Amino acid sequence: MWENIKEFASTFFVTGDPLIYGADVAIVLTSIAIVFVLTYFKKWTWLWREWITTVDHKKIGIMYLIASLLMLFRGGVDALLMRTQLALPNMKFLQADHYNAVFTTHGTIMILFMAMPLMFALFNLVVPLQLGARDVAYPFLNSLSFWLFLMGAMLFNLSFVIGGSPDAGWLSYPPLSELSHSPGVGQNFYIWGIQISGIGSLATGINFLVTILKMRAPGMKMMKMPLFSWSVLSSSIMIIFAFPILTVTLALLFLDRFLGAHFFTMDLGGNPMLYVNLIWMWGHPEVYIVVIPAFGIFSEVVATFSKKKIFGYKSMVFSMMLISIVSFFTWAHHFFTMGSSANVNVFFAISTMVIGIPTGVKVFNWLFTMFRGRITISQPMLWTLGFIPCFVVGGATGVMLAVAPADYQYHNSYFLIAHFHQVLIGGVVFGYLAGMYYWWPKVFGFKLDDRLGKWAFWMWNIGFYVCFMPQYALGFMGMTRRLYTYGSDTGWDLGWAPLNLVSTVGAFLMGIGFIFQVWQISYSIRKGERDLTGDPWGGRTLEWSIPSPAPMYNFAVEPHVTTDDAWWKVKEDRAKGIKPAPVKLEPIHMPKNSAIPFIMSVFWFIAGFGFVFDWMWMAIPGLVGVAGCMLARSFSYDTDYYIPVDEIERTEAALRGRTV
Repeated sequence: MWENIKEFASTFFVTGDPLIYGADVAIVLTSIAIVFVLTYFKKWTWLWREWITTVDHKKIGIMYLIASLLMLFRGGVDALLMRTQLALPNMKFLQADHYNAVFTTHGTIMILFMAMPLMFALFNLVVPLQLGARDVAYPFLNSLSFWLFLMGAMLFNLSFVIGGSPDAGWLSYPPLSELSHSPGVGQNFYIWGIQISGIGSLATGINFLVTILKMRAPGMKMMKMPLFSWSVLSSSIMIIFAFPILTVTLALLFLDRFLGAHFFTMDLGGNPMLYVNLIWMWGHPEVYIVVIPAFGIFSEVVATFSKKKIFGYKSMVFSMMLISIVSFFTWAHHFFTMGSSANVNVFFAISTMVIGIPTGVKVFNWLFTMFRGRITISQPMLWTLGFIPCFVVGGATGVMLAVAPADYQYHNSYFLIAHFHQVLIGGVVFGYLAGMYYWWPKVFGFKLDDRLGKWAFWMWNIGFYVCFMPQYALGFMGMTRRLYTYGSDTGWDLGWAPLNLVSTVGAFLMGIGFIFQVWQISYSIRKGERDLTGDPWGGRTLEWSIPSPAPMYNFAVEPHVTTDDAWWKVKEDRAKGIKPAPVKLEPIHMPKNSAIPFIMSVFWFIAGFGFVFDWMWMAIPGLVGVAGCMLARSFSYDTDYYIPVDEIERTEAALRGRTV
């Protein structure tokens, strides 16, 4: 009996690596600390009532934000482990298998479990407020989307200590990801972690598409809508068309592994290139799904801190919508070397270059907006200014990669690694950090400390260039991606080692930048400048017209919009002595909290865990639980309530009493 338990535990848990043991101890201690704090301060009921069962878009946004920052830490540690391994020739810091797992989890976490939830955090925190709405179109679905994301992320991250991490790359190309080459459960964790969170992502896309189309304040025509909301609309459309492709692709891969199908093998009519095409039909739009909302953020930040209306509003809108369409016709540029005909490569080369045109339009519009503007160099503006040169270099190197004949030289080299980090860190991470700093006072009611924020900004920026500029040269010098180690001959004679060492120093500088941000948040919670105005930056859109943080119903009275930059117009009218007409408060219709999204997501987790280990005794009850939750929701009728006028008056008096 005891021997059987020991044998099971030796295969069930990941063993044999001191780094894993260290992580085990950290996880156990952190879990004990969380349980102790919640119990000692008697916060379990508060946690359940205020957060776990909430359908409030603002609280859901905060939970997305916390989860994404934790995932940024996890993915960042993976990056530092890789850079340490590559710092010098013949390093033995990581074993080869562990290195494969680390670069797989780094890429997967950073794209799907860090960038996506950080994007959804800003969707939730900002869009309803910008539109003058009281919540999203489907609050229940919004809560379900978050919990599905979190359960998927937990399932994926569990592979670190249970069963073993996936190690076939962040896109899991077959045959490496097939059972023949990856017989462990790591790939199953990959499939089900992404599948479960992917359902949540698709639901979020649908939710915000409907919210933007149907929940705008009266008078807010589409061409009067803030550009960030336009960017969310563009991203949501791409999510709706792209994520079903990912779902089907991973389902077929699971059937290959689970039932012995041959969709992506070379046997019985299968073809691995079918997988590669499908995954990039999702994968390339995914890049634009996460980067276009960053473009919306930059548009808001540049206009606010230049004290000017955005230059070329309509061209910005058309550019974003054009990108969302063209992004579906560029996927084959990821494998020009596959051997397609010249005509196919020419089509995808041209479509890839074409997408640079609307992107360039936006960069010029931001520059023209700043031209002769009264620019304030705040923290959001710093990240925006840091983004522009970084993204321009990323765009230029992207056009270089789009040249099909030249791509044969760059393919799978470190040139490519440098390029996509230039786009994804310079574009997405810088953009979302700009957004986080910009809307932080609105969400939490205080600003983040300026001095610590500048330290973080410069550490990130200097570290970025120190880390990735050498990698362009390494690519030209023949260093390929996913290389575990290199010998002294290539390291010193070919000059790889000095550049890799410099690159590693840059990665650690970015890590120090992240530590400054954690310090900044901790410090600002206690001593940050409180926002008593509701409009600390001199904003232009509706979210700045209400107190910070926003009350649970957002707007006591539904705003009426007559122009774009609606809040700026109100302030101009007030300066001219034009007062708004008196309004009469009415009861506000709101959704009730629900435990079903959380419980259904737990059942999804149970089902996913069962499928990972091929334990049908666990997977089937999990799916039955999911079906039961759907039935329970179908027969739930007590789902909403009204906030009475006297309660609204008390809340507004308390909030406005401290609002100038």
